[in-house]
Amino acid sequence: MKVGLFIPCYVDQFYPNVAIATLQLLEKHGCEVVFPLKQTCCGQPMANSGYEHLTGGCNENFIDNFDVPVDYIVCPSGSCLLHVKEHLHAETRHEAAKTIRGKLYELTEFLVDILHVTDIKASFPYKVGVHQSCHGQRGLKLSSMTELVAPYYSKPESLLSQVSGIELIELDRKDECCGFGGTFCVAEEAVSAKMGKDRIKDHLKHEAEFITGADMSCLMHLQGILKRQGSKVEVKHIAEILNAG
Repeated sequence: MKVGLFIPCYVDQFYPNVAIATLQLLEKHGCEVVFPLKQTCCGQPMANSGYEHLTGGCNENFIDNFDVPVDYIVCPSGSCLLHVKEHLHAETRHEAAKTIRGKLYELTEFLVDILHVTDIKASFPYKVGVHQSCHGQRGLKLSSMTELVAPYYSKPESLLSQVSGIELIELDRKDECCGFGGTFCVAEEAVSAKMGKDRIKDHLKHEAEFITGADMSCLMHLQGILKRQGSKVEVKHIAEILNAG
């Protein structure tokens, strides 16, 4: 199948290895990957700040890049993907926008629901804590929510459990927000930092060596706090672990 690779601007600029790992992972599982070179910001920061009416240029550019013959469009960031999935529109290109929205999948969602991956060829012999990002969990339903009386599931954890040597730690609060929240961490930096510190405490309590997740923006927030605390714990996007070894 042919897959369009949607890489958010902050991943492109700060964490290119996540994009490379995503590409290699998709190719390992038989996908032909197309990467539109002129993609830029999806417009989420503006929309989150109350300026969605100014995202028209971002929407048009996204359509220009992804209105191409691909079967699916895959992104290693739940928050950016959810924004496009719910907000991509255009004044005149309604059908193109609708078609693109229907092709969008977050990386772990794509691996589990479309490719039905059950045998990850990867090795990562470390104790790992999984951060369930809010956009992925509550928006894209990548994992169940603990406040609901329902069977537990987690698409990221189901993939990680296939990795050789990995030890997934059990957190006290599986789905607590890390406090990043996009522009929230700028507008309410003190609250955001405190939430991040609390999230990290849970991982440290259970002796995590790495913290992983499906959204690099949340991991970036946690990485900054860990660095300021002088911690040896590292963050690593799930694509990098699934592509490790």
